[in-house]
Amino acid sequence: MPATAFPRHIAALILATLACSFAGNHIAARIAFDHEAGLLLAILCRSGVTFLVLTALVLWQHDSLRLSRATWGWQLVLGLLIAVQSFCIYSAVARIPVGLALLVVNLSPILLALLTWALGGPAPTRRAALIMGVILFGLVLVLDVPARLAGPGVIDEGWVEGVLFSLTAAAVFAVALWITEHRLSAMPGRVRSMLTMAVVFSASALAGASGALPGGLGLPNALAGWLALAVLVLLYGTAFSLLFILMPRLDIARNAPVMNMEPVAGMLFGWLILGQLLGALQVVGGMIVVGGIIALAYRR
Repeated sequence: MPATAFPRHIAALILATLACSFAGNHIAARIAFDHEAGLLLAILCRSGVTFLVLTALVLWQHDSLRLSRATWGWQLVLGLLIAVQSFCIYSAVARIPVGLALLVVNLSPILLALLTWALGGPAPTRRAALIMGVILFGLVLVLDVPARLAGPGVIDEGWVEGVLFSLTAAAVFAVALWITEHRLSAMPGRVRSMLTMAVVFSASALAGASGALPGGLGLPNALAGWLALAVLVLLYGTAFSLLFILMPRLDIARNAPVMNMEPVAGMLFGWLILGQLLGALQVVGGMIVVGGIIALAYRR
């Protein structure tokens, strides 16, 4: 029998809680990085634990792992893309405020729409194009571009790197979403996510063993760093796993836009926990970006 869907307000509350957990994972990551924890170490820990949980879920549901050769190839590409995206997001939150990084990463729906159009899919409607323009305007405010261009002095190198890492994460995730929708949509979500986490873990382990990223496997230099690493794994692993366990009852098609509160939670947590303050104009820009993304998600 199909699972009974939660009432919409309950589903929205669950998704909002999961979005806050994902945002909290990035706050914990920033604290861990501030205590010398390596980027690859954080990715290894979170992907490894999540892989174990999803493996148990797949075994429990008796999902088949029989895939065609082409499907295995696309699955490998998807896993590598998510590994790159994970690295870019963590690289971004290590350099710029967490809320700012998450807002830029959330441009992926726009990039996905443009990628789909470029690959022969439907062109964005006039309404969608207008919403995208509004989102980009909000992003200009979020990044405080006018003040940075008008202000004297050299532009902060760390800020530029953080924004570029965020944009790269958004672009890579858009490609990953396209592959998921057009090449791997027939796979059960649990199996696809389990295999993706396996590839992310393996790629991170290989990168760490090869020494490609000096300090990538560095251990935290204080108890606070270790605690942050543990919280990171707990929040990400729990949220990711619950999302797939409860997905049949969450009516994702209607309620997924609720997950876009993640960057809002990132801004709030960044202020309360890390003292990362954004200007009033940046906050307004952030609300414009989130509102526009939700409007895109709710369009017919």
